[in-house]
Formats: sequence, structure tokens, C-alpha cells
Amino acid sequence: MVIGKAKELIFQHLPPSTQRAKEMADQEKNKLVEIIESCMVVPDKETPKHRLWLSNIDLLNHRDYSPLLFLYKPNGSTPNHDFFFSVETLKKALAKALVTFYPLAGRLAFDENGRLEVDCNAEGVLFSVARAHCTVEAFGDFRPSPAARQLLVPSVTESSILMLFQLTLFQCGGVCLGYATHHSVVDGVATFHFINSWSDIARGAADINNIVPPFLDRTVLRSRSPPIVRFNHKELTDEQLYSKRISLEDLNQPCETISILTISKDQLNRLKHGFNGERNLTTFKAVAVHLWRTACKARELADEQDTRLFMYADARARLRPPLPKGYLGNAVVRVSTNLQVGELVRKPFELGVAKIEETMKRQLDDEYLRSFVDLFETLKDEKRIILGSRLFKRTDFIVISWLALPIYEADFGWGKPCFMGRASMSNVGQAYILRSPGDSGGVSLAITFEAQNMVRFKEIFYSDLLVDNSHVYRLARM
Repeated sequence: MVIGKAKELIFQHLPPSTQRAKEMADQEKNKLVEIIESCMVVPDKETPKHRLWLSNIDLLNHRDYSPLLFLYKPNGSTPNHDFFFSVETLKKALAKALVTFYPLAGRLAFDENGRLEVDCNAEGVLFSVARAHCTVEAFGDFRPSPAARQLLVPSVTESSILMLFQLTLFQCGGVCLGYATHHSVVDGVATFHFINSWSDIARGAADINNIVPPFLDRTVLRSRSPPIVRFNHKELTDEQLYSKRISLEDLNQPCETISILTISKDQLNRLKHGFNGERNLTTFKAVAVHLWRTACKARELADEQDTRLFMYADARARLRPPLPKGYLGNAVVRVSTNLQVGELVRKPFELGVAKIEETMKRQLDDEYLRSFVDLFETLKDEKRIILGSRLFKRTDFIVISWLALPIYEADFGWGKPCFMGRASMSNVGQAYILRSPGDSGGVSLAITFEAQNMVRFKEIFYSDLLVDNSHVYRLARM
């Protein structure tokens, strides 16, 4: 019963294009990747058995898996590739980590009222080992794609499992760890808390007694009684959220393409500080505004059109009191700001920055966040909400920052990953901002955009990095 409900929620509206891509990827998987081992890893000690309540923020998240890739290359410490990454070491450390993070070894379930929750039953997580009949170079820059998702990250029909792992061994000796966690249960902050704790245990740098323990009680995000809604939360009250669940085909969205772009340290400093050092912006604000302006120009939007920028922010430290350290759950919320296209692209760069700062100040304080949580309790029919896969307009752009996440710290004993990124992306007009690997000081961007506009996007993106707008900024300050 639970499995059937979860499958219906997650898979019933895959558009035909996605189905075709999945079928093609499955065919390629049979040729390129051979699964040589698959098992359930369970906690290596007895763990509490109970039902775990999920918060309203958990319920508002995308009810599907978030697929990630970690790429490792031999570091020369072992003369034989066969000894690079020990499967048994990984599984033993995983079993130990699951003792502390035991809810992640459970299953999605529904309570008597149909509300999603976690059954902490210690049934385990899926761990597969695969052998690739190719080298790492066959995947190029490892940009997100249906093929990467199907080849390097496990897929399951039992969609109540919370975590899936696949260790893929390449002919060149490289290793890819594909990981998928159910987004109804954890966000990116909690995900990397688990991954890095697991890797610390694997390489002997920590054990379950000295890792940062997860905080499991999500009732700290329970709504107030009675609910107190003080703000107009358009994110939840727009009419689109009460419509039927609409597929991407129904939206008639254009075909997307995905690219990996990089900004060097020098380019980033120019963007953050201006040509004459008159700016003092954070990396996120500078890159987000640059992406937003570029998207509007590449789409050739009219000056009078409205454009929205969607952003995601961690609420853990913004609530009062802050959420406890190690909070294991979803606490990342989405906020948005808007401008007319002409104001954004023709007025000083700092106008876009000011809009972001205004939005962050207004929508990310304790009262606004508590009001956001309470609003969910007032909705008459929560099942009609389009969970996770919102309806975005062609004028919208989405920016997700992973700059503060420890994405390159998962050292299992054979070195840190040389690449980390998502295996797939879904929305058209979306960008992930990541620190570039190593100590280059630059950033990498994984971007989805309309196929017919991507070439123009890239041209504008890099050409505008060379334009000196400092005189406009000075005039704006006078």
C-alpha cells in the first residue's frame, strides 16, 4: 500500500520525452555498465523502531530522489587499481554510520491520516557495485544528463527506500560513487552531513562516538497552535498550486540543454568588486545577478515583462532559536524576487543585488519562516499542491547555491573527489553554483536552459564579464 502510493506520487506524470530518454539510457546501461553486486546494508547494531514525523517543509519538497555523483581517481598510493576503493570498507562504514543516522535506513510510509512519515524499521539502504566497460573520459565533463542518472546512480521500483548507492569501477581505475537520497527526508545540508560522516568512519578519522550526531526530532519545526499566518506567501498561495498536477508536456516547455560553465578567480573578483573595486559583493549575489541578467538577455525578453529569480536558503540559523546542530531534515526554503526586465538589464548591476538583499531580509527572518510553516496547516486540500515540481514561467530563472556545502570533503581513505555534481537536473532555466575543485578560487555552474537559446546565453555570459559598468554604478550612487 505504501509503495503503491509513493510510486503514484513520484512517477505517474513523467512526460513521454523523459520516458524515451529513460528507455534509451537503460539500453546503454546494459552495454556500458554491468551490476556485479547489489545488497541492502543495514545498521550493524540494533536501532530504535518507531515512526518519525515529517515537518511541513519536508512535505513541501520534491517527492523524488536527488541524484549526486562523486568522482575519484587513483592517487598513486596503491600500485594496483584493484585495491583502490575497498567495497567491504565502504559497506562496513556505512553500516556503522546507519546506527547513528538510523532513520535513513527506514522506509517512507503514511500515517492513518495519509500524512507522509518515516517508518524507522532498519530495513537498510541499497548498495550496488558496477563495472563500467569504458574509462572515466567517456563521460566528458560529467554534466547532468538522463544517461548519467541511469548509468551511475541506482534506480528502484520500491520508491519508499530512502538512500541508494552505486560504486562504479572504470577500466582506467577511476571510481564514481553515485548517491540518491529521497528529498522528502533530507536536504543538501543533511545529505553532506551524512556523506562526510560516513567517509570519516571509512578512513578511520572518526567513529560513531565522535562524529557530529544528527538531531532527529523534527517537531522543532511543528506549526504553532493555532497557526499564525502574518504574510502573503505567494510560494504556496498562487492559484497554480491548487490546479491539477500538470506534466511538463502539458506546459509545452521548450527542449532543454545542459552545460557546465566556469568562472575563473580573476573573472569572479571582477564580478564581485567591479573594475575599479567599487563593489563588495558576496560570490552568490554577484553570480546570481549575472545569471539572471544573462538569462533575460539570451531569451530576448521585452523590457516591460516581469521576471522572477528563485533562490534557496538554509533556514537553520535564521530561526529563533536556531535549529539544533546536526538537524537531520529539510530546512532549506525557497524565496523569490522580481523586477521588470528593462530595470534588471539596463540599470546598474547593483539594482539586482539590492532586490536579492531585500528579499533575503524580508523572507528569511524567524516570523516569516514560522508563518510559512503555519500556512501549510491552513490549506484545505494539501494533496492538490504541486509538490516540488513547481510551474515556472519562461521569464523565470532559478539559482541554487552549494557554495557553503562541504562538497569535496568525502574522503573515504583514498583521497577527496576530483569532481562532485548532480547526476540530473529537471527545470528549464536553472543553475547550480559550486566551488570549482582544487584551490583555483573559481566557481563552476551547471545550467539548464532552452536549447535554442543556450549558445546565446554562453556568449552573453562571458562577454558581459568583460564589460566595465563601474561608471554606471558611480552615477547611481551620486
